[in-house]
Amino acid sequence: MKNDLAFKRRLRIRQLQGSSFKVLFLSASLIGIFALAILLVDVLKDGIGWLDWQFITSYPSRKPQEAGILSALFGTLWVMVLTALFSFPVGVGAAIYLEEYAPDNRLRRFIQTNINNLAGVPSIVYGLLGLTLFVQALAMGRSVLAGALTLTLMSLPVIIIAAQEAIRSVPEAHRFGAHALGASRWQVVRHIVLPSALPGVLTGTILAMSRAIGEAAPMIAISALVYLTFIPISPLDRFTVLPIQIFNWVSRPQEEFWHLAAAGIIVLLIVLLSMNAVAILLRNRYQKRTEE
Repeated sequence: MKNDLAFKRRLRIRQLQGSSFKVLFLSASLIGIFALAILLVDVLKDGIGWLDWQFITSYPSRKPQEAGILSALFGTLWVMVLTALFSFPVGVGAAIYLEEYAPDNRLRRFIQTNINNLAGVPSIVYGLLGLTLFVQALAMGRSVLAGALTLTLMSLPVIIIAAQEAIRSVPEAHRFGAHALGASRWQVVRHIVLPSALPGVLTGTILAMSRAIGEAAPMIAISALVYLTFIPISPLDRFTVLPIQIFNWVSRPQEEFWHLAAAGIIVLLIVLLSMNAVAILLRNRYQKRTEE
């Protein structure tokens, strides 16, 4: 009888603890969502009235009524496309090597430790590295290519770590079965591991690109242009991006520029969500193929 009472008492305590932590974690999530909702409502209230076709198709100007984001928008698209083209194959290739080919020795552990550390390096450090390496040492100048390579360095650790986790999640039985049927190591990686891991790899790529598109610090170090009155048409052209333009407008004392900054934030969010939507559609498509 005493044991039953003690068991029921401990069970009630555990249930109470579980309910308390559930409420605590739910409250933490709701606080974040509530803060995000407030920010979005504030941005929409300040910027939606300034968001029109003239704003999209005009170049920056010292007159708020004539200012636009055309050069910054195209600069952002240029940089993000090149960053994705550089970082995705390199990041996935590095993850495949570390997980499928590299022996478990000191060199591999050293590389893995440095990748984990690089994922937490502040973005301005990558900006200074890009300025020293790409702009000055390799003489690329303050070009779209230099900016894209800088963001590639910043995105690679996140993509590599996410790709490694996705590759590790593929059951070993799938590999053993393919090897038993006579497949080579590359055939196993190409036809078994990569298709199964691709949804997770794309999820990591989405996170990395979402961080890269909103970074202003490394782009200020590379570009530092605001009043750009032309659209970059090649990777070697000068450029500016939306975060730099938004930062410039926010720093100005006139209230009209604050509204322009809010409108620029809306455009940046639209670009970000559109880019993520495409990646999510691809991820879901490959995930369905894997489940079939």
